[in-house]
Amino acid sequence: MVSIRCKMVVKEALDKLGLHYVILELGTVEIMKDLTVVQREKLHKMLLMSGLELMDDKKAMLIEKIKNVVIEMVHYTDELPKVNYSDYISEKLGLDYTHISKIFSEVKGINIEQFIIAHKIERVKELLLYNELNLTQISYIMNYSSVSHLSKQFKKVTGLTPSFFKQLKDKKRIALENV
Repeated sequence: MVSIRCKMVVKEALDKLGLHYVILELGTVEIMKDLTVVQREKLHKMLLMSGLELMDDKKAMLIEKIKNVVIEMVHYTDELPKVNYSDYISEKLGLDYTHISKIFSEVKGINIEQFIIAHKIERVKELLLYNELNLTQISYIMNYSSVSHLSKQFKKVTGLTPSFFKQLKDKKRIALENV
């Protein structure tokens, strides 16, 4: 529940069911009273119709929180934080990074660093397509140590150089939820 649209859909569904709730950050909602089986099923169906999922599994919720922090960090800030990403994520979630990293790897089959890299490359693609910044500016914004480092990582992930990608006529990007 990172985007405004997602928050609106969830709020609308909860309001339709007459539930009292508090929307918390990072995709969580606290419902003030226990849901009946009927309310839970209705909420589940309403969310599914909008492409959202009702989750109550602690591990799944933690994974979603981690994903939301990474997506927010990479896609919705003008410049990536200059601190270590593990420190940033740990601070945002208020949890030990070793613990969350282990759970993320177990559930997703990749580590958080690989997940961040995949999202950084998607953001680089987006910035390349906008054609407003050069590669040096993009590497700075995306917190790469050099243009060379960015180019090597881009090629490793996509199989293309950034300049070749920019020249492609069919400039397909991957939807964020599929990264």
